[in-house]
Amino acid sequence: MAKSKKAAKPAKAAKASKSAKYVYTFGNKKADGDGSMKALLGGKGANLAEMTRIGLPVPPGFTITTDVCTYFYANKRTYPKELQGQMEKGVANMETIMGTKFGNKAGMPLLVAVRSGARDSMPGMMD
Repeated sequence: MAKSKKAAKPAKAAKASKSAKYVYTFGNKKADGDGSMKALLGGKGANLAEMTRIGLPVPPGFTITTDVCTYFYANKRTYPKELQGQMEKGVANMETIMGTKFGNKAGMPLLVAVRSGARDSMPGMMD
C-alpha cells in the first residue's frame, strides 16, 4: 500500500516579522546569499552572490528578496517596515567598500545601477 501524502498547506498572507531578512548584500568577497537561492533572490541576485562568494570581481551591491513582492501584493500594496532600514544598511555597506557616499556632491558620488529580476527567467519582459 502506498503511503498517503499530506496535502500542502495553503500559503498564508505574507507578514513581516522582526527577524525577516529582505535585503541580501554582496561585495568584498562576502555575500549573504548564494547560487542556490534563486527562488528568494531571483536569478541575477543569486548569481551575483555566488560570483562574489567564489572570488570573481563583482561590484558591491544588494538584492531585495522576492518576499518583498509577495508581501506587497498580500498587504494592500505596502512594503514591510523593516525594508527601509535594511536597504539603508545595504547602501552603507556599498559606501564602506567603495570609499564614497551615495549622493556625494563634494567628490565622486557612489554610482549605482538598478536591475529587475524574477524567480524565473523571462527575457525581454521588463524592456
